[in-house]
Amino acid sequence: MSEASFDAGHEKKDALVKYTDQDVLDYHSKNFPGNGKIYIGSKTSLATTLDLTLAYSPGVAVACKVIEKEEEKVYDQCAVGNTVGIISNCTRVLGLGDIGPRAGLPVMEGKAILFKGFGFIDAFPIVLNEKDPDKIIDHCVAIAKSFGGINLEDIRKPDCFKIEEEVQKRVDIPVWHDDQWGTALVTVAGIINALKVAGKKFKDARITMTGSGASGIAISRMLLMAGIQGKNLILNDRNGAVYEGRPKGMDFAKEKIAKNTNPDHLEGDLATIVKKFTPDIMIGASNPKMFTANMIKDMNGPPIIFAIANPVPEIWPEDAFDAGAIICATGRSDYKNQINNVLGFPGVFRGALDVRAKTVNKEMKVAAANSLADSVPEDQLSKDMIIPSPLNHKVYLEEAVAVAEAAMRTEIHRINRTADWIREHFEKLRNFYMDNENPIIEKRKNY
Repeated sequence: MSEASFDAGHEKKDALVKYTDQDVLDYHSKNFPGNGKIYIGSKTSLATTLDLTLAYSPGVAVACKVIEKEEEKVYDQCAVGNTVGIISNCTRVLGLGDIGPRAGLPVMEGKAILFKGFGFIDAFPIVLNEKDPDKIIDHCVAIAKSFGGINLEDIRKPDCFKIEEEVQKRVDIPVWHDDQWGTALVTVAGIINALKVAGKKFKDARITMTGSGASGIAISRMLLMAGIQGKNLILNDRNGAVYEGRPKGMDFAKEKIAKNTNPDHLEGDLATIVKKFTPDIMIGASNPKMFTANMIKDMNGPPIIFAIANPVPEIWPEDAFDAGAIICATGRSDYKNQINNVLGFPGVFRGALDVRAKTVNKEMKVAAANSLADSVPEDQLSKDMIIPSPLNHKVYLEEAVAVAEAAMRTEIHRINRTADWIREHFEKLRNFYMDNENPIIEKRKNY
């Protein structure tokens, strides 16, 4: 086969990696036993009659009684403290749209192995054949006691906003919609460092955000949380600039953003707004080819571009640089400066689980973004390096520390941990994974 069909139309030749459809299919299949990317293993022995008695009936009743008497003992007797449920109805999967639960399952399995490989967390994919947001909320709440946290994934807007908010109100574990906050966290970290490279101050930066989907709304919210001034931020959608009182194409999520941004009520399409507003940064979480060379030339130089639509960005990096951009980040792994959610959720959940947090609040989100930005040393920052490699395990370690400390500082934790404990625990988990689990992976293909 030729280049992967999902990237059809990508004729650029500067990509960092190349792959075919068959490469993808081979990666997902023939992984003994059976197929797919995940499996469940046992931590305890089943070699003797005593083992059987302790693991199940009748011995297991002792553990059940302890938990019945004091529910928090579940963290001592079960794996719940290191588990996350990945819950999706697959109504907005990547750039594929509403493809159904079975077709979305490879994405959820992929998420699970990223949780395991980078956060050393056991994550379980759960796909729901359900589109009613109220029923999804009830399903999530009903199974929440099985997990230490819930990661919502690939749920269409505006349902995703309601589902995350309502589930979090009804459970006492962290609920995180990664299409919102994972993208937002990594984007904000990248912006912090991009502005350093460009010699500009974060608090003074002017930004246009194109796209009012889950990630676009969350990026806007998190920029405000992190310190961007509302007067310096304009959200744009298919109906033009968003402002308070706009008569067309508003919903409750855009109304919230409008109250705190674009106070001058600038109107017009993106090209008009860029010309009037002269932003330092254009962010896109929208559609392919939304950004043009002329827009970049109308920006306040040196222009910074975050074109994170997948799989085809708002503008290809080569074209952005030709138009004068100093930095261009995308959502693709085959270009430098990838805005990759994997740099967020493993570290966030690792820190939240370590202190048994009850939610993920704004302080934890901002702490994670700042930690991620700080993981690129000042002397290594450049136009090609504003975001660290996802293969650097120390990124997740320090992110976990920052998140856990923010949780404890804001008193939404159940147990206190020192930074030293979190680091030591992380390294133990990593060493065990590398020594005992990682070597098995290659064996599966040849068994």
